[in-house]
Amino acid sequence: MIRTGEKYLDDLRDGRTIFINGEKITNHVDHPAFKNAIRSVASLYDYKIAHADSMTFETETGNQLSLYWQLPSAPEKLIARGHAAYEWAKQTMGWLGRSPDYVASALTGMITHIELFESYSQERADALRNYFSYVSENDLYLAYALINPQGDRSKTPGEHTKNIYHTLGVVEKNTRGMIVRGTKMLATGAVLADEVLVGSHRPLKQGIDERYALSFALPLNTKGIKIISRKSYEFGVNPKDYPISSQFDETDSMIYFDDVLVPWERVFVFEDIEMVVNQLDLTASEAMMDIQSLARYAVKLHFLAGLAQSMVEVNGVAQLPAVKESLAQLACHAMNVEALFNSVLHCPTVHNGFYLPDKMQLDAYRVISQSIYPKVLETIRKLAGGGVLMLPSSEADLENDEILGIIEKAQYSSVVSPIERVRMMKLVWDVIGSEFASRHHQYELFYAGAEYQTLGRLYNQYDWGASKELVEKIKTF
Repeated sequence: MIRTGEKYLDDLRDGRTIFINGEKITNHVDHPAFKNAIRSVASLYDYKIAHADSMTFETETGNQLSLYWQLPSAPEKLIARGHAAYEWAKQTMGWLGRSPDYVASALTGMITHIELFESYSQERADALRNYFSYVSENDLYLAYALINPQGDRSKTPGEHTKNIYHTLGVVEKNTRGMIVRGTKMLATGAVLADEVLVGSHRPLKQGIDERYALSFALPLNTKGIKIISRKSYEFGVNPKDYPISSQFDETDSMIYFDDVLVPWERVFVFEDIEMVVNQLDLTASEAMMDIQSLARYAVKLHFLAGLAQSMVEVNGVAQLPAVKESLAQLACHAMNVEALFNSVLHCPTVHNGFYLPDKMQLDAYRVISQSIYPKVLETIRKLAGGGVLMLPSSEADLENDEILGIIEKAQYSSVVSPIERVRMMKLVWDVIGSEFASRHHQYELFYAGAEYQTLGRLYNQYDWGASKELVEKIKTF
């Protein structure tokens, strides 16, 4: 089934519990903190239907499903998947980091390595396989919650003896399933998604932390699930003052599980530290997610380059050699990432007959993405100068004739009207200086892990032997 935007909105009216601004809400679809971002997602579903030839596929049984649920059993299927991710990312200019194709790709990557789950437990493997069929046929949107709350970071979860359910863990198990209690973060997009896929990252210690080594999935309106949202960046803002944050704030949340029953058919890993790590490290889960990440990041860098070009044209400095040099650097960053994206699609590795992204290239992308983004923002800041600070306080200033008269004299441009110039610089500020912009800066730095982690993964993946062979050759001359 290919979901429509209207069906997505209807399904999301599920009575889930969300806390924000001191308030408990159960109808978040129309709440001013979330409604615009939710409708941005709805538009993605409608775009997919309008472009079904490139965004969907037909199963052997005749079902039409979204392309991100397709297993890449041929090279062209991996390429088509990437192109679909790119086109979807263009609809949000790369600002929706965890669109519905992101966690769907994680599940797809697990299914390509289903034998790993079967060697662990046939029952857990069957649960994962059945769940994949269910969510793909219903085209559900999943959020991911992998990270444990920080607390005392010198301790693992089980070493918090005074609060052993600081982190999500098993309270008890019975014939129906397991009961869990505790917190998971950063559930980016939990207010937008239908269900949450829960996992766990390191560090967990053998003999101490087994109760926290879990992987499962649940609807976000399940009894006992409480979503604690961070501040909404769309809440109370005028879209003309904040044109990006008012539409694409996917929101990050903590999820508290208040003695929640997880049925066994929804449990993929149970109290097994090695397997909960292998679920990510030894499958194509992260690699398949990174196709979406790379596509989104390439689109975002192209958007930022275009924004900088538009801004300097409005300011009349586009032809200055130093400005051209800065713009060329932005274009170079965008093209480097796009080239890496195309390389990942066209140079796959093969596992069990599935064509999968090369992990070493993706590890390089993660490192590059962390280093590029601060440079891009710094370049745009330098090009903007004080222009983003000398702006009217809000759109209301443009509706006051006296203030507008002054603005029209002060906000001069030889190529656009004063109001158009104000709105251009408001857009730039929303991208480089607003709270939304700061969140995205932090997101790009850490969503793939801390820098030492991404560098460590690349170090371990890189073919040092081949490089050292080149060194050995010179010794023979």
